[in-house]
Amino acid sequence: MKKSRNLLIAEFVCAFVFALCGFFFVSYKAGLLLILLAAVLLGAQIYERTKRNKSLIELNDYLNRILSGDESMEIERMEEGELSVLKTNLFKVMTLLMHQREYLKNDKIRLANAIADISHQLKTPLTSIMVMNDLLENESGEEKRKELISTQSVQLEKMNWLIQTLLKISKFDAKCVEIKKEEITAKELIKKVAEPFLITMELKGIRFVNMTDESSLNIDINWSAEALQNIVKNCVEHMKENDSLTITDEETNLYNAITITDTGCGIESEDVGHIFDRFYKGKNSSTESVGIGLALAKTIIEEQRGEVSVTSNVGEGTSFTVKFYKSII
Repeated sequence: MKKSRNLLIAEFVCAFVFALCGFFFVSYKAGLLLILLAAVLLGAQIYERTKRNKSLIELNDYLNRILSGDESMEIERMEEGELSVLKTNLFKVMTLLMHQREYLKNDKIRLANAIADISHQLKTPLTSIMVMNDLLENESGEEKRKELISTQSVQLEKMNWLIQTLLKISKFDAKCVEIKKEEITAKELIKKVAEPFLITMELKGIRFVNMTDESSLNIDINWSAEALQNIVKNCVEHMKENDSLTITDEETNLYNAITITDTGCGIESEDVGHIFDRFYKGKNSSTESVGIGLALAKTIIEEQRGEVSVTSNVGEGTSFTVKFYKSII
């Protein structure tokens, strides 16, 4: 503002000097004409600078309102002019900042909810272990002590699995996981995936059918196996005697697909769209479910440019389809 005022004074002095030169060296009329012309030009300058200063003051007030928390964006009141581009860009920046602030706010809410869920999931087995410890102190019978210790071991395993799974998801969220892709056949992959569940399925009377072939997959073998194991685990937990689990594969020019189908209890329609959400437990979830395994599976698959989808009918079964998209050269 001060610099602009000094410049205006300098222009006025120059106009006055030229006018005097017109009086003394040209004629009286030329001097008057120069004075009139200078007055018009100076008036126009004063008007434009006053208008510009007013616009700058409005922009400053606008920014101060935004910084103070006022989210009213009156972009429609911004008139055309040399500052219109600046106004528009400021509006865009403020809109972006507001969206980011809203995202961070929602992210904090999600984090708080996640911490609450984690605390709840850890509290249950921890409480059980503490109760078992109290009972062990007063229990003298050998058989009963073995039973209590066995129960403790189950709860400790549950806590360990939950903590390890949460750490893995956190690594993916923080982009700290290195994906190492290797070639493996679908048949070899499913053999690796199913191995930990063979005894469980045999004991439950579940029929397992591996219909995959020798089609080649370019994936991270260990992470992909873990993702599919979480899906198989979810299927086995919701199956009973005489149910069957079938795994097939399909190869196209765009992707390799692996489909895991069970004849279990199925998933309620209102739950289908949420089963990959963290800590989500549907109506048919088992009592041991914590709602984190499928979330990890989805995270691992998507990290490898893949996707997972699910279809289900209550009382008929569920089908998970995992697609690993091929690299485009």
